[in-house]
Amino acid sequence: MTLEFHKMHGAGNDFVLLDARGLSFSMTPELAARLSDRHRGVGCDQILVLRSATDSANLARYEIWNSDGSPAGQCGNGARCIGLYLEMQGDTGPDPFVVESPAGVVTMHRCSDGEYEINMGVPSFAARSIPVDLEPTDGIYRLDSPWGVIEFGAVSMGNPHAVVLTRDIDSAEIPQIGEFIGTHECFPQGCNAGFAQVAGPDKIHLRVVERGAGETLACGSGASAAVAVLHQWGRVSDRVDVFLPGGHLVIKWPGNQESLAMKGPAEHVFRGIMNE
Repeated sequence: MTLEFHKMHGAGNDFVLLDARGLSFSMTPELAARLSDRHRGVGCDQILVLRSATDSANLARYEIWNSDGSPAGQCGNGARCIGLYLEMQGDTGPDPFVVESPAGVVTMHRCSDGEYEINMGVPSFAARSIPVDLEPTDGIYRLDSPWGVIEFGAVSMGNPHAVVLTRDIDSAEIPQIGEFIGTHECFPQGCNAGFAQVAGPDKIHLRVVERGAGETLACGSGASAAVAVLHQWGRVSDRVDVFLPGGHLVIKWPGNQESLAMKGPAEHVFRGIMNE
């Protein structure tokens, strides 16, 4: 089968998008890992597979595959790239539209500055919904590690996240600590590990070691999770600029049971043909 692919990125978090609508195409873990390989494949953090929506009220449906071949539940940067691709195909208009993700429906719209704003849903802090097999004290989990006791918050944004406060966002140990947290047995499904340095109530710096992909230049659900946790701790306001190694996202969340909004860029890099 010959398939057209599209290389895209959101703030440096890069994707290979395959439009499989109307095609009898099945992604496999082996194929996802091969395509994601930066030396022997196209190269990306995640694969996005676009499908026809299961509900006619929605515009499309998409799957997310990590670079190690494992499936993912949510990806904010990927969702914005889906929005841009659908716009490029002439499928969208000026009104907000809805697409189906593995974690549920996602509403998005194109902003006047060309970026996309995504409704990421209501953050869930319940341990069993994340899931995490620890009990928090005042919203803080504690985990013994080779680096001492690690304190973190945890939340589900459709996928599991741990958020650690750091005073040194440039620490060389972050990838190792993130891998330790993300693969620890207390997270039965693994997790994305975010490291946040607070620069003020409306500004943070963030690095994220993603489950199944390692450290990426940006993570939309990770930025959402970091702001949700820090908001719960009283460290940030309702609108936060999040600066990641690959770019800038804006997260808005008033707390309580309100939905969280994420805004950021999406870019189309190139298209190509693959034979499978």
